[in-house]
Amino acid sequence: MAEGAAGPQRAYTAPCPGCGAPVEFRSAQSTHAVCPYCQSTVVRQGDTLARIGKMAELFDDFSPLQLFASGRYEGQGFTLIGRLQYRYEGGTWTEWIAALDDGRSGTLSEDNGTFVFSLPFELTREAPSAEQLRLGLATAFEGRSFTVTSVQEVMLVSAQGELPRLPALGQPFTVVELRGDGQDVLSLEYDTRPPGAWLGRAVRLDQLQLSGLRDGSVREDKARSFSCPHCGAAVTPLLADSKSITCASCGSLIDLSRGIGGELRHALQDEPVQPLIPLGATGSLQGGTWQVLGFQHRMGQAPGDDEQFGWSEYLLYNRMGGFSFLVDAEDGWSMVAPTTGAPRLASDGKAATYLGNRYALQYAYEATTTYVAGEFYWKVERGQTSFNRDFANGPALLSMEKSGKEITWSSGKRIDSAQVASAFGLDARKALFKRADAAPLSSAPRIGCGTIILILFLLLIVLIILSTCSGGTSSGYSGRSAGGSYGGYSSGGSHK
Repeated sequence: MAEGAAGPQRAYTAPCPGCGAPVEFRSAQSTHAVCPYCQSTVVRQGDTLARIGKMAELFDDFSPLQLFASGRYEGQGFTLIGRLQYRYEGGTWTEWIAALDDGRSGTLSEDNGTFVFSLPFELTREAPSAEQLRLGLATAFEGRSFTVTSVQEVMLVSAQGELPRLPALGQPFTVVELRGDGQDVLSLEYDTRPPGAWLGRAVRLDQLQLSGLRDGSVREDKARSFSCPHCGAAVTPLLADSKSITCASCGSLIDLSRGIGGELRHALQDEPVQPLIPLGATGSLQGGTWQVLGFQHRMGQAPGDDEQFGWSEYLLYNRMGGFSFLVDAEDGWSMVAPTTGAPRLASDGKAATYLGNRYALQYAYEATTTYVAGEFYWKVERGQTSFNRDFANGPALLSMEKSGKEITWSSGKRIDSAQVASAFGLDARKALFKRADAAPLSSAPRIGCGTIILILFLLLIVLIILSTCSGGTSSGYSGRSAGGSYGGYSSGGSHK
């Protein structure tokens, strides 16, 4: 044994029982490892290694992370020593095993560009069964308040490096995710009894002072090109783990959730909607450079209302910032991203509190995806539905989307239409970007008090006349001035 380079850890190396190559354990917490040469899965048994199977090949991804990248979290140095890759109904996500210098083992979880750093969380009482933790339930663990935001059946599909735990390969188990009204994320994994618990919070990669990252996040892999199952044209995904893509030639929506080479399902889209911002365009917004990967048009309808409204959403990607949504609605543009914490919803559903700020309910409605273009990290489908609630606090926006197995919250703020056009170099077409936000109240002509009194007097006379003529009661009217799910649909959450 030899002293490790970082902190008090001691490295342990033994020959792989499958091929004889050296397999190294850097952390005393690690019990399993995957041989980097023959993919044998091995377990430590004293001073020797025992082979217990062979690990499936890793699926490639566009992550900037890789083994042996290092950084700092809450004052502690850490090194990424392993990786677990999971699959669930809506896609895939990755957990990186982090060996901290003080001997602890944590995870840096990555799902669709969102990162959460978690540490083991000790429960003094055994967690309830997964069946008891229904979606939307408010509960408490160790004096902390949480809301159940995701209940998913998952399975381990691949692993790499050394690991403090190893769920059975290909065997489904339940993962329940709970979020606090701040930035806390509690994950319960029911592959063991009692279930394992991890508590984490959202982090940005630039906050972790990382070194040793991959050079690029987008691959140019011509082997990933395939023929459109409808028209035969070449289709090449930009990101390695995309779940849906549209054919640029015929507009067909293609399901990639089974991976390239699997059976490709497609759906024809005969009602194309042209995005204002071209797919692939890059622009600078809110201090970052974003690339437009996808576009979807959605329709909404409030319960009991016959009228529908529509809006558009652009999926934006930034290597260090992950994914965000640029929303184009009748009442203006907004830029939002999924939250880590779960805002606290009032008992009557008419308000929500997040990070100490109260948001008032604006709209509640059923949302349906009607048209898709480009590439998406989740399995997007025409006809995909969710129940949405939109809240606002001045220019600040908050949105909740509830689907069958998940509740997703997003937050952001309104932005000026001219800023959007300028960000993507479309100033010549900025008139097309103008929405209801084009004339702020502060710039409207001022109306004198005398004029207001006269208008109110005339309105009173009109109401009296109408009441006299009708001799009855008028039916109420409620309408929504503009569509817009402020958050877009984000399948998967952060999963730790």
